[in-house]
Amino acid sequence: MLLAVNVSAKQFHQANFVAQVLEVLDHTGADPTRLKLELTESLLVENIDTTIKKMAQLKAKGVNFSLDDFGTGFSSLTYLKRLPIDQLKIDQSFVRDILSDPNDASIVRTIITLGESLGLSVIAEGVETEEQRKFLITNGCHNYQGYLFSKPVPVSEFERMVLQKI
Repeated sequence: MLLAVNVSAKQFHQANFVAQVLEVLDHTGADPTRLKLELTESLLVENIDTTIKKMAQLKAKGVNFSLDDFGTGFSSLTYLKRLPIDQLKIDQSFVRDILSDPNDASIVRTIITLGESLGLSVIAEGVETEEQRKFLITNGCHNYQGYLFSKPVPVSEFERMVLQKI
């Protein structure tokens, strides 16, 4: 099980961001290979070389990365080639209407194929119905998040749910 954490551009671009993450991992004894940092495309428009350097430092310790809201911002295939990411996250705005909008369905299928061809896992956000999940499975996406599985819960409830899965 991975713990995914959204990171804002402001947080990521702090000078001590890498040190903070590594300190928390060290202090808690958490396995860095079970941490996935979700970065938005907007984060990439600022100083790409520094971004890649920070990601590489954390990646060397085992931290995983997901490119969140893929396709909704400043996407560039150059980023996919240069960044040490592990996963593309299909934005919920495409998932929402995959059953009724042929354009959304086509975009989702394209992102899945792109991710697979680059050796990246793909996760769909905003999955709310079993029919959406079945569409995603049929098209090769086997990772999801959304209300179909759980609504946001307080930390104490999340901890209980995690302990039940262990």
